[in-house]
Amino acid sequence: MADDRFVLTDGQAHDLAYRYGTPLYIVSESGLRSRIKRWKSAFDSAWPGAEITFASKANSTLAVLAIAHQEGCLIDVASEGELRAALAAGVPASRCHLHGNNKSSAEIRFAVESGIGQIVVDNFEEIEVIAGLPEPRPEIIIRLAPGVEPKTNAKISTGQADTKFGFNINDLSAERALLRCLRLGLNVVGFHCHVGSQLLDPGAQISGGEIIAEFAARMKSSHGFEAKILNVGGGLGVRYTDNDEPMPVEDYCQAIATAVRQALEGSGLTPRLVQEPGRSIIAEAGVTLYRIGVVKTVPIKGGTRTYISVDGGLADNPRPALYGSRYEVRLITANNRPPGPDATFTVSGRHCETDRLFPDVQLPKNAQRGDLLQVLCTGAYNSVMASNYNRYARPATILVRTDGTSEMVQRPETWDEMFARETVPADLA
Repeated sequence: MADDRFVLTDGQAHDLAYRYGTPLYIVSESGLRSRIKRWKSAFDSAWPGAEITFASKANSTLAVLAIAHQEGCLIDVASEGELRAALAAGVPASRCHLHGNNKSSAEIRFAVESGIGQIVVDNFEEIEVIAGLPEPRPEIIIRLAPGVEPKTNAKISTGQADTKFGFNINDLSAERALLRCLRLGLNVVGFHCHVGSQLLDPGAQISGGEIIAEFAARMKSSHGFEAKILNVGGGLGVRYTDNDEPMPVEDYCQAIATAVRQALEGSGLTPRLVQEPGRSIIAEAGVTLYRIGVVKTVPIKGGTRTYISVDGGLADNPRPALYGSRYEVRLITANNRPPGPDATFTVSGRHCETDRLFPDVQLPKNAQRGDLLQVLCTGAYNSVMASNYNRYARPATILVRTDGTSEMVQRPETWDEMFARETVPADLA
């Protein structure tokens, strides 16, 4: 598969770092738009009339949501906050789907009052809450737990039997959920599953699609219910490192469509097929820039280790700490200094933790204070997971427009904003 990750030139990196500071998130508008177009074309070729929903949990920056909407994506939101973000970006609520394993009654009411397009129900309590709301009520999709074990980090596996998400098929919870919705007169339109994220082996996602299609066929045979929509979730992996080889989007869509088509054969069902890519749309369209500070060599058993400390870390990218995530890291030297031969470094952040961002990476030996590090494939789950740990302000996001110009679409947090939520009681001041 061709490597089309967004990469800044040295000149672009220096210019952006000078103008906006570091750490800095950068998103390529052309890269984002081209990935959406590729997904939509591939899926429509595999299943005519299929739809793409952008999983906004991967990156809910308003400009990103606006671009996804412009390109014809539906928007998957997993909280009231994500729905409000979509609305603020100009996305009609009718183009949004509400997810979540523990939606509050207030969240559901807000979504319905806003005109939400679909609610993906996850438990019996949600069904009763929705049934208690006045009409008109939104479309309902029932989330299923297909009982498959994806090959990915356990913390981002969601489709196995032992999961907080959805209705289990094997213990008949899924069938009971459908029957309860039908008895209450809810507008059930189909079924959903999502088995996990960063799937470099998509076998589990393909199996999940097959299983929910088989379930849909059984529900028609047993209860006369005709599913109009089958949503097979997202999860296709991306090229975080040069060694990662995700399946091409075209092959992936064909494989899922073929599995679903075979499972529905003879059922008479012709549902619309939906997928919810997030990471695979935005991750490779983004990079992060850091500036090198301290370079320090320390003794370890059998030798030494050299640490490069940068002006970011755990607060702007918690994924290495959470999942042991690896990234491709590239040095951009200051003052056009020629890079030397490679050596092994551990890139660490500035936080009061071990905070090893990128252990044992190969970088030019003459890396020094003032140089920049460009980290590829950071468009997903970086800015949305950012925190104020150690009271660091969250970074800005820059959009590189299709004409090559840049525009700040999320400014850096200010000190006043950081402390705006807090007060000191008078007797403590």
